[in-house]
Amino acid sequence: MHNARKVKPTGIELVDRLVAVNRVTKVNKGGRTFSFSAIVVVGDENGTAGFGSGKSKEVSESIAKAVEDAKKNLFRIPLVKGTIPHEENGKFAGSRVFLRPASSGTGVIAGGAMRAVLESVGVHDVLAKSKGSSNPQNVVKATFDALLKLRDVKEIARTRGISVDKVFNG
Repeated sequence: MHNARKVKPTGIELVDRLVAVNRVTKVNKGGRTFSFSAIVVVGDENGTAGFGSGKSKEVSESIAKAVEDAKKNLFRIPLVKGTIPHEENGKFAGSRVFLRPASSGTGVIAGGAMRAVLESVGVHDVLAKSKGSSNPQNVVKATFDALLKLRDVKEIARTRGISVDKVFNG
């Protein structure tokens, strides 16, 4: 995923949110074997979040595996006063997502899988729309695609080699 800002978890309190559990079936000679697939989003609700998936014959075990996977894939997301710095689109497979910053007090206007991701990141005010496929796995990945494209003012100033106030005043 891009040149993402991966983070190492160092004593931060991570909250995990279950996005979806899916029962999957494998057909054997002796009948069907059921197992469970889970997708989980973890975050510190302060700009760090990650997602993971796990699979097992037990629901609780698949969730535990997903949480472990998510903790290995944490990313830093820039936030500005509880919202995102600018509009952004994200896509993954057939899922398309659109994120727009919102004024304070708006809340998280997002559905399903996107809501879990945005709340884990720590976004309090945002307008979001999911288009195309509603497959939770792909919506989560598309949302992270959009979030990882976000850049804050300091990062833009650093890449251009200018001061922060010159970014706005040109």
